[in-house]
Amino acid sequence: MKGLSVLYAFLGGALVGCAAAILFAPEKGEDLRARIKELLKKKGIDFSDDEVEQLVRQISAQIED
Repeated sequence: MKGLSVLYAFLGGALVGCAAAILFAPEKGEDLRARIKELLKKKGIDFSDDEVEQLVRQISAQIED
């Protein structure tokens, strides 16, 4: 069980790190949101513009904490 906890912690950290890198990259917000939406569509997840905006706000709030 301890091995799974370490794996989950690693994956969680990697996910937050990737989100931070994407959000703080020098790119216009509009372009970034379009890129996020495109990446999610490739994974089979269809988000509206409002939902992408909400996702970006949630990730930003988690990074700031």
